[in-house]
Amino acid sequence: MVNIGIRISAVTTLLAAVVGGCAPAAQAQPAARAHPARAQPAAHRGDLVSVEDVSTRTPTQVSAFLTSAGIDSAQVRYGVRGYRLTYRTITPQGSRTTATGLLVLPDDGRHTRLDLVADTHGTMVDRAYAPSVGEDDGRLSPYLHASAGRAVAAPDYLGLGKGPGRHPYMDTASAVSASLDMLRATRTAARELGRPLTGDVYGTGFSQGGQVAMALGRALSRGADTHFRLKALAPVSGPYDIAGQELPALFDGRVNDTSGVLYMAYWLTAQNRLRPLYGDTGNAFREPYARVVEELLDSHHTTEEVLGALPGTVQEMLTPEFYARLQHPRGALLDALRDNDHTCDWKPDVPVRLYTASGDTDVPIGNTLSCARQLAAHGKKAPVADQGAVGHDGAFKKSVPQIVRLFDSVAGTAQYQLFCCQKFQAPHGLP
Repeated sequence: MVNIGIRISAVTTLLAAVVGGCAPAAQAQPAARAHPARAQPAAHRGDLVSVEDVSTRTPTQVSAFLTSAGIDSAQVRYGVRGYRLTYRTITPQGSRTTATGLLVLPDDGRHTRLDLVADTHGTMVDRAYAPSVGEDDGRLSPYLHASAGRAVAAPDYLGLGKGPGRHPYMDTASAVSASLDMLRATRTAARELGRPLTGDVYGTGFSQGGQVAMALGRALSRGADTHFRLKALAPVSGPYDIAGQELPALFDGRVNDTSGVLYMAYWLTAQNRLRPLYGDTGNAFREPYARVVEELLDSHHTTEEVLGALPGTVQEMLTPEFYARLQHPRGALLDALRDNDHTCDWKPDVPVRLYTASGDTDVPIGNTLSCARQLAAHGKKAPVADQGAVGHDGAFKKSVPQIVRLFDSVAGTAQYQLFCCQKFQAPHGLP
């Protein structure tokens, strides 16, 4: 989930364009140089299809990019190189498909093996803003982590970036499978680019990606791929408790109206494709929004365009009957909420720190406190870092440099322990 910015006023014009099937033209992107992946004997999840150069930035350019977005760039040490990976994965139904993601490597001149940061992004409705495509917010955290000396795998998720189909928004299971397969493709690509990985993974993510980071961390901790060892988790402002916190906050004013409209329209249309929430859009959305909401959320419209064609509140957008159902969900609607609300319901055996902000009106702090309680119920104490009276984006921008320092600290402790064990190991044959 992302903080929503400008509302556009030309609602009538855009409604006509959408109903008429005229989607806005995609922004032109610089040409990427392709590196065909080595031939695979068969199609497997995580197989690398292609690698394309998409960016090269000096340390000065990385610092300027971060600073312009309001992020402290003091930890920038190296330039970075970015690559778009296309890889094989599966749909929510288990069919074969492909997805894309961004691999960022530090341009540090070293030849040592690299630790890996799994960095999962927040809500995006426009596929052109995904990390592997747009030089936008989705690259801020990956660039900072890579410039600090780690490889970064930032999946676009299904249906975003250059991947086919529509994005199954807030479907945690498919977000995890796509992210896990991105890690596998990253391992292959990094080796072929001469920068092999150690296998140590540090998990982070923002908003929607915070929830994905927790779920991906759980999958790795349970041996989803034995090539990877989870070392730490540091998600930011994730919607970990939709049924207990996020949805009630939509009705009591803790979630601002603009964000509520975008998130609810996106979530309902995506989930309705996965399960029978309401069938025809007219059963949930008022007119004229019922006629256009699916087209608006086709991954080719910007956030501003989507919001410009929708009303100012969720109550204005939905039928009275469905609005009432949301306030007292049951059946398939309740299942859709609960199925994605267990990402903190486990005990990590690695350091975990949860980042949030008391001023967040997109994903209120109650989500993070709920996550901390779930972890504590399993015997895991996870400190909560409250960034104070800043909004959703502010929580992200203040947290990212702190997360780099946290990962440095965890990695330094591990290296120290390894050094001690090697240096002071008893001679062979002695206890």
